[in-house]
Amino acid sequence: MIRTGRYSLRLLRVWLRNLVVYRRIWKVNFLVPLLEPLFYLLAFGIGFSGLVGEVFYAGESLTYVAFIAPALLAVAIMFNAFYETTFASFVRMYYQKTFDAMLSTPLSLEEIITAEILWGATKSVLAAGLMLMVIALFGLVRLPEGLWILPLAFLGGMVFGSVGMYFTGITPSIDMFNLPIFLFVTPLFLFSGTFFPVAGLPEWAQVVAWLSPLYHLVELSRLATMGRMESSAVISLGYLVLFSGVFFGLAIRAMRRRLVK
Repeated sequence: MIRTGRYSLRLLRVWLRNLVVYRRIWKVNFLVPLLEPLFYLLAFGIGFSGLVGEVFYAGESLTYVAFIAPALLAVAIMFNAFYETTFASFVRMYYQKTFDAMLSTPLSLEEIITAEILWGATKSVLAAGLMLMVIALFGLVRLPEGLWILPLAFLGGMVFGSVGMYFTGITPSIDMFNLPIFLFVTPLFLFSGTFFPVAGLPEWAQVVAWLSPLYHLVELSRLATMGRMESSAVISLGYLVLFSGVFFGLAIRAMRRRLVK
């Protein structure tokens, strides 16, 4: 077995364990990413398009549905990774004692936590792939360029999986996840250029939006599916990689404090 310090390929065993569990309920898990974009596109396409009309974005006039479709992909990437490494990981850690059982084997804590975050990123890729198929049926995705969404989903999954695992490390009970959802996820969902262009906001609000990792994920999703974005692709990619690295380290540290007495 290849091993470097506290990491080895044993972490793939943890990832495979989650995959086996996921396959038992895959039909239920596939329903949300399949149906959710349909509901959103129908609601916004039928309900809001008549009110909003066209949206001016990155020098081009778009229908409102075309504007929000890539953002829905980015939101799904965030939700899948974040909820996997918060609620699902907390259940495995606190109620099922799965992490305790794993720690009694040669697996290190770093391998277990890394595998959990990787699994969250994997679920983001699966959800993004399914949503991409649905959105492509509406003619809202350039192909094959739109397939760049899949590696982007993995990066986004690592970002929000790491953030979720950090909150799991510092949250005392499962009920307390309402706080990071209300104070972190909801503002990102609403103010990251998801439903309206950030360029139309006051300057101070644009700065706040720029700090959001979801804003950069939304921008890169629009670049992949539409071929245009308002910010720099290099800067957005760099920001996501940096954000992921920082919170990955914080997540490992928080979980070590929580699990190692």
